[in-house]
Amino acid sequence: MQYVVTGRDGTDDGALARRMAVREDHIALGDKMRDAGKHIMGAALLNDVGDMCGSVLIVDFGSRAELDGWLVIEPYITGDVWRFVDIEPCKIGPSFATK
Repeated sequence: MQYVVTGRDGTDDGALARRMAVREDHIALGDKMRDAGKHIMGAALLNDVGDMCGSVLIVDFGSRAELDGWLVIEPYITGDVWRFVDIEPCKIGPSFATK
């Protein structure tokens, strides 16, 4: 099943530093998940001054439990970057589907 995952960073003064501290690990895991067919698309959310302040991903997991298993090891979770995560089932439209 496909899901939209929106992660919102903390708004404290250390939020961007926490993000940058684990960003390379987040990207490396994302590359593995992409190669396994689990991550379809991702983007950083930007605030009014252009700083990263969150993320949005479209992912494809066999179950919500499998998605939750990824979140347990996701560096933006373990590194205390995402303070709020919203997960909603979705279906990529036929104009954008690659499968």
